[in-house]
Amino acid sequence: MSGAVAAALSTTTSSPGGHNVFVYGSLLADEVVRVLLKRVPLCCNGTLIGFHRFSIKGRVYPAILPVENRKVTGKVLLGITDVELDVLDTFEDVEYERRTVEINLHDTSEKLLAETYVWGNKDDPELYDDWDFEVWKQLHMKDFLAMTTMFANDLEQPETKTRVSTYESYYQKD
Repeated sequence: MSGAVAAALSTTTSSPGGHNVFVYGSLLADEVVRVLLKRVPLCCNGTLIGFHRFSIKGRVYPAILPVENRKVTGKVLLGITDVELDVLDTFEDVEYERRTVEINLHDTSEKLLAETYVWGNKDDPELYDDWDFEVWKQLHMKDFLAMTTMFANDLEQPETKTRVSTYESYYQKD
């Protein structure tokens, strides 16, 4: 583990060094993170115990919800600023709730507190099966990256559209 990552790991979810954010879906792609945050922060691999990553009918991105005896692998973005956390909150929109969770780090036996985005509707009938990042990269990343670029450009406008409305208008363009 690099010294910079070790220093970042010495923080909790919120500190002078920034926030730690566990990501598990489209934000696993550095390209998507770069479009939103204008940089790719230091990160480390981790697992969230007691949650499951679902596919969502009609969507290309996943949702997580608490499920006993399940786990979600992902990565922790380290040193996220308050402004960047606001961008992520806006990107995740009203469908998700930001929660503090405990992540088991892969490179060490340490645990780390991080923010993550949990699906807001625990009884959503649109959730099913597992969501697979590698399949998403092959089938959806190019279009999702284009949609995210539209969203990021809209963030700089006085009248910002929500990510959900940007997503829906982009994916209904055909």
